[in-house]
Amino acid sequence: MRKILFVLGELHDADLQWMTDAGSVQDVADGEVLIEEGTPNKRLYIVIDGTLSVRHRAREGAETSRMGIGEMAGEISMLDSRPSTATLVADGPAQVFVLEHSDLLTKMERDTSFAAHFYRAVALFLANRLQQALTLESGSGGSPLAADAQDEEELSPEVMDSVSLSGARFLAFLGRLGNS
Repeated sequence: MRKILFVLGELHDADLQWMTDAGSVQDVADGEVLIEEGTPNKRLYIVIDGTLSVRHRAREGAETSRMGIGEMAGEISMLDSRPSTATLVADGPAQVFVLEHSDLLTKMERDTSFAAHFYRAVALFLANRLQQALTLESGSGGSPLAADAQDEEELSPEVMDSVSLSGARFLAFLGRLGNS
């Protein structure tokens, strides 16, 4: 499941408009590093086009997952200011939507409804990811890369309720970015 669907399923249209107004679109070159493991990250990224590779030093820099259109990165470093636990690098040319953590945090301080919805979306995503990790660890087989494919097969009922709305909102989000 793409993280952005969790977020967009919880946010209101006005929140989506705020995000498009507050952020910007960035072209990313092949091999460009967006987040460096071991350093602080101060941005939220949403993949608009292309593919990003997630790599970990503990796995000798090997790719542990891939992020495509609609995937989001940087939300955990917004919640936890410790250095990043992975490196995020473009796997070919890509385009991302970028939102500064400081802008997002200011919005959440001023708009508690937005904050509650955003935090709930992140919590739902993390709960889903934890369940997948525990399933993989318990010996059901698979790999972290396979977990991405399982995302769409094992959704909680509360997430399923918002998936179609989320998809429509993501298309509207992309449309707004094209018109900015």
